[in-house]
Amino acid sequence: MQIDRLLKKCKILVFSFCATLLLCNGCTEKQTRENEMESRIVYLQPFHGMPGAVVNDLANRLKKYYPAIRINKNIDLPANAWHAPRKRFKADSIIKFLKEQTTPGHFTIGLTDKDISTSKDKIADWGVMGLGYCPGRACVASSFRLPAKQKTGFLFKVAIHELGHTQGLPHCSQKTCYMRDAEGGNPLKEETAFCARCTLFLKSKGWTINKEKN
Repeated sequence: MQIDRLLKKCKILVFSFCATLLLCNGCTEKQTRENEMESRIVYLQPFHGMPGAVVNDLANRLKKYYPAIRINKNIDLPANAWHAPRKRFKADSIIKFLKEQTTPGHFTIGLTDKDISTSKDKIADWGVMGLGYCPGRACVASSFRLPAKQKTGFLFKVAIHELGHTQGLPHCSQKTCYMRDAEGGNPLKEETAFCARCTLFLKSKGWTINKEKN
């Protein structure tokens, strides 16, 4: 009987040890993911003219998908980005400027209320709401073409789309996905969330994807 009681105690001790070990491993893995995200910060770089309230709103929305968000002080748009013939700023030049200011391993979203453009196919100056290289460490989003009543919500969709490109996400064929190709239009009303495939990809990059209602 004593031997049976000893064996029973040993089983309980072994079970407790294993459970504790699993919990510790789970905590360690969670802490590791959090540390990795903290080491890959997404900076919001507003340019002069961008309202602070709009930037703060965007930061709060983005934190539901990627918590490591920081806001930089407003700065001037790079002078070499100005495209006088159309009175616009070239998005490619803005991205190049931001990339040079961004430490490898981190990401920067440039935010402006000015009109921006890029080259597309045979069109030298194509107006856009945002631009991001896939992959890259900088992108830019503009509120210039967004309707006033939906500016904050739509700016979030533009920004998170371009940020998705920096992570390596291409355009998505799902009509309701944030990574949908605008194809020269404005489908933002139809976009509601990342699709399952894009969500899985971003989670592998450390994103949390706590969806919000838009």
